[in-house]
Amino acid sequence: MFRALVLDKLDGKVEASVKSLDEAALPEGEITVAVAYSSLNYKDGLAIADKGKIVRSFPMVPGVDWAGTVESSSNASFKPGDRVILTGWGVGESYWGGMAQKARAQAAWLVKLPAGTDEKWAMGMGTAGLTAMMAVHALEAAGLRRDREILVTGAAGGVGSVAVALLAKLGHKVAASTGRRQLEPYLRSLGAASIVDRAELAAPSKPLMTERWGGAIDSVGGTTLASVLAGCARRAAVAACGLAGSADLPTTVMPFILRGVKLIGIDSVLCPLPEREDAWRKLAALLPDGLPGEGLTVCGLEDLPKLAEAIVAGQIQGRVVVDVRR
Repeated sequence: MFRALVLDKLDGKVEASVKSLDEAALPEGEITVAVAYSSLNYKDGLAIADKGKIVRSFPMVPGVDWAGTVESSSNASFKPGDRVILTGWGVGESYWGGMAQKARAQAAWLVKLPAGTDEKWAMGMGTAGLTAMMAVHALEAAGLRRDREILVTGAAGGVGSVAVALLAKLGHKVAASTGRRQLEPYLRSLGAASIVDRAELAAPSKPLMTERWGGAIDSVGGTTLASVLAGCARRAAVAACGLAGSADLPTTVMPFILRGVKLIGIDSVLCPLPEREDAWRKLAALLPDGLPGEGLTVCGLEDLPKLAEAIVAGQIQGRVVVDVRR
């Protein structure tokens, strides 16, 4: 038997509860893993709080990522005792996820834990860290400018926190955008050089604004992303990886055709294995100690329904790691 957070749909409403399950309840898969840690991401919050059509079938164990130790394997690539990470691939949406003490998965979905790290570190990064690393890599490949500030929107959230820390570690001058000014000390501890009030970017902007940003990582979307694009310097690039504000993009072609601004989409859910492995190696090299203490909250399974409401409301600072053994 093992404990898991289970989502059931009753009378059209999603209900979350911690249950004891038999291993026979696990879905089919090549690899069975004893999960040590999962994490709470924005998408998980939407699923648990019943705020969006995330889950495809019920009952469902949420959790789009997890890390643990292989217990059994029918695939030669993995053996019992291997420590592994899973992020994406529809886990927690159409396939049982990581908010449980056991999980089952296909071998093609797994990445081995980087040397010198552990499962708690891995989930301190999680899907958010993987996404942030992919976004930074995409900006660098597009010719990230060093003569201007690099903007990170939603900077106090999971993706934003890791992105600020990574860019600062790489020597960039980072502008962190947030609507929570009280978090300025935290953002500066990550390496932010300046703080931009979210309201500056949330209002509709002109098609082109003063050239300010040498690049940006945006997890907000909507008018925020449109304002970021309008304020980008010539030949800058923006990596878009979220829609916490809106899925709309009320912009024009002017930043693209008059300044050569690039808009790059980041998909960490179905990205190829070599990209994942490369991103995890870079995360381990750049942030071996993870985020600073204030950037990490550790909780148990019972805490998740309340924290899900908080992350959807934009009230979470940094990353939430789930110790499924608690």
